[in-house]
Amino acid sequence: MTSPGSAPGAPQPQGPCGFIILDKPAGLTSHDCVARIRRRYRLKRVGHGGTLDPAVTGVLPLALGSATRLLPYLNGAKAYRGVIQLGLRTDSDDLGGRVLERRSLPPLSLHALETALNAFRGPILQRPPQVSAVHVQGERAYARARRGELSDLKEREVTIERLELLSWDAGQGLLELEVRCGAGTYIRSLARDLGDALGCGGALAKLRRTEALGFDLSAAVSLEDLEAEPPPPPLAPLRALGQYPALMLEPADLVGWRCGRRLAGPPDLHEGQVVVVLKPDGNLAGMARAVAEGWLQPRLVLEATG
Repeated sequence: MTSPGSAPGAPQPQGPCGFIILDKPAGLTSHDCVARIRRRYRLKRVGHGGTLDPAVTGVLPLALGSATRLLPYLNGAKAYRGVIQLGLRTDSDDLGGRVLERRSLPPLSLHALETALNAFRGPILQRPPQVSAVHVQGERAYARARRGELSDLKEREVTIERLELLSWDAGQGLLELEVRCGAGTYIRSLARDLGDALGCGGALAKLRRTEALGFDLSAAVSLEDLEAEPPPPPLAPLRALGQYPALMLEPADLVGWRCGRRLAGPPDLHEGQVVVVLKPDGNLAGMARAVAEGWLQPRLVLEATG
């Protein structure tokens, strides 16, 4: 249905569309943050890019309005700074869980630590924590864990692109790391497995996410910023799509694009390539995928008509 006074087939008015990058404080769930954004911007359609545990702080990208449809296209790599407590194991692989075992720390030189870390760089197999959102027989693993049930969680391949030792406190058994990793990587599992490799056990003590979905802390706002008047304007969707080639529509092509018609693409695209499609004014029109014979097939059309 068109809005009063609008022409039939005209693009409908859009609410806020873009990203708020929240510097999430400890104590809030990702769902809590989505609820706050919905209230603040008076929107129902809000999604987050990558769940953060309540104790974890840092970058939480929140998509507003039509930008929620862009989440599958964003870079899944994430970066963290974390502290691992060596010398114990817990049932959640962090210090929030029940302690299962304590062990004395062996003498650990920086060389020994670097040697152990090297085994976790690149593609590795990793088993998710018992307290995780992995589905097991139609149920989240964390729900089973809360009932005291152990889940048979299979190892899966993840990629740790960068793993750097920042500091080592031998007296306290605290190891600080910087990690850049692909989607699906659990830093709690890294803490557990590194502790096992060192023969003393390990659990995640503190974690801060510094990058997610192509956004870093330089783009983040605090809860205090969020409550200011006026609230922070959402970041333009194009901020998150720089990894894709772009095609700007000619004015004559805009109506056809909004109706979902395919269009001719640049000759150098390979089949399956994702392309950002821009309106003649340079703003985002949507996303397309290259198909056979040089055509671009619309996959996501903003301000669709018809």
